[in-house]
Amino acid sequence: MAKARRTTHRSRAGKKLYAVRDKSGRFKDIQTYERSHRADLAKKSKAELEAAKKKAAKKKTAKKATKKKTVKKAAKKR
Repeated sequence: MAKARRTTHRSRAGKKLYAVRDKSGRFKDIQTYERSHRADLAKKSKAELEAAKKKAAKKKTAKKATKKKTVKKAAKKR
């Protein structure tokens, strides 16, 4: 899905605004630059989500490996 195009405007107070248009060209949403930028930063990209999944899977397998080693050491002490 394509990213929505934003048109920049200024409010009466001088704050930067982003206006998102629908397919027919009418304004769908208008919000301040601050709000939209914060939302963009909070949203993760597909690449970031995949990297996080790989990191979590790698961490999980490493945790299992260390758990097995500690069990073997405990068995030897007896």
